Amino acid sequence: MENRFNQRLEGLPAEIWQTVSRIDECKGRWIAGARLDPQALGRLKRSVLVTSTGASTRIEGAKLSDEDIEKMMRGINVQKFADRDKQEARGYYELLENVFNSWKSLQLSENSIKHFHKELLKYVAKDEAHRGEYKKQENKVIMVNNAGESVGVLFDTAPVKLTPKEMQELAEWAQSAFKEKKYHPLLIIANFIVEFLAIHPFQDGNGRLSRIITNLLLLKHGYQYTPYVSHEKLIEDNKPEYYLALRKSQKTFKKDKEGITSWLEFFSKILLRQAQIAIDLLSKENIERLLSVKQLKIWEYFQRAGEASPAQIFQATNISRPTINQALNKLLRLKKIERFGLGRATRYRKAS
Repeated sequence: MENRFNQRLEGLPAEIWQTVSRIDECKGRWIAGARLDPQALGRLKRSVLVTSTGASTRIEGAKLSDEDIEKMMRGINVQKFADRDKQEARGYYELLENVFNSWKSLQLSENSIKHFHKELLKYVAKDEAHRGEYKKQENKVIMVNNAGESVGVLFDTAPVKLTPKEMQELAEWAQSAFKEKKYHPLLIIANFIVEFLAIHPFQDGNGRLSRIITNLLLLKHGYQYTPYVSHEKLIEDNKPEYYLALRKSQKTFKKDKEGITSWLEFFSKILLRQAQIAIDLLSKENIERLLSVKQLKIWEYFQRAGEASPAQIFQATNISRPTINQALNKLLRLKKIERFGLGRATRYRKAS
């Protein structure tokens, strides 16, 4: 079985490697430039929790808008929706928040996957009997349209009696592959997710859980911008391609020659777009979202004055010198200003 998983990652088209390289280039730029204001990052994370919860549950047929979810998480009763939609959204929001806050201590294993499933469905009364347990009845992958209606069966999943064995093999392969580092981590993540969805190990919640696990694995392998750009929303916006890529790859499974090129092309395209949006957060247009109030005041001064010394900034803003120095260092890292001169003659100007 291990060899079967490995074979899918051999001889991949050059385009996939090019996309992966571009993702990693963005990852490096984020790490280099993104020592951002904690309050700004906190606001972004809260926004993404709402966006991701809305998108991930709507992919599976729920009808709650992002605004509905935001109201619900603030304790405002959203009357017009089914209890199940609200229960599923609350479970997703809280589990994703836990992943964003505690990913360093979370591991990928069969036990953790079962625990995530239990947490995901903890508010859904209908799912109480099978929370955190592999399926006891056969299930199918159903494609759902924007109205939340089933529009057909995509494929049959792993039989109930084989599910524990297949999940054990998948989890052990992923743990080993990450440890050995023979394959790029994004390829291992993609391979894990496409196989997890093919097995469909739980009675319900598999799609949502796959996206929770994707967020966790991206964070664990250094993609630190993950909580600030919604991976789920990008999938929702490309839902037909998502289903098609899964179907094209999964129908080759357990045949003579398995291949996940279609899925890798889609998955890497989504991850690249996520990375590019993250880098855009560092751009001129979005800088206001990434600075504290006092840092923003200094940046606005540069926009008016063009260049200045720390003493001139102090005179114009009455902000303390240590805070000015911190703001100047952050603006330098973000490549928004340039330093010239030495010692007491040091001045700063807005980057061209």
